[in-house]
Amino acid sequence: MFDLKTLFIGATLAGLATTASAGDAPFLQYGEVDGWVVIIDTEKSSCLIEKADDLGHVVQMGLTKDRGIGYVGVFTTAETDIKKGDTQAVLISLDGNLYVGQATGMRGNITKGYSGGYILSDDPQFVDDLARKYVMDVFPEKAYGFAVDLTGTYKAIELARTCNQEQLG
Repeated sequence: MFDLKTLFIGATLAGLATTASAGDAPFLQYGEVDGWVVIIDTEKSSCLIEKADDLGHVVQMGLTKDRGIGYVGVFTTAETDIKKGDTQAVLISLDGNLYVGQATGMRGNITKGYSGGYILSDDPQFVDDLARKYVMDVFPEKAYGFAVDLTGTYKAIELARTCNQEQLG
């Protein structure tokens, strides 16, 4: 079992409209692969990947501004009881590899009307599991668990790595 440095995640999985298509100035679409959109965050000079499912649920993955920590974001427009600043324990399973952390609720971080949060980790095994596994099972302490489809993450992460190298210079 691995501890995450910090864990922020919403109590339910749901959606965030693709940032690049929302017209937000600091985000530019770089490319697409296997259902994932690779986006340049011009303010951070880094890239992230984003994928929505048929119900509008969205997962985002990228790097913090200093590029030292990776994140996975999960968002919803659905009504939730997530309150900004509330914390709870969360267990994540990636094909049986378990990761434990602290969850802190967020509302409207990127787009008003959305709630959810981010998982932050500098564990290379966590990143490898995200790239190579197909389902991320999330078990918040105060809500029902949910699954996140990770199909296509390997190619998307590789394209984001290329994008990140280009942003460095």
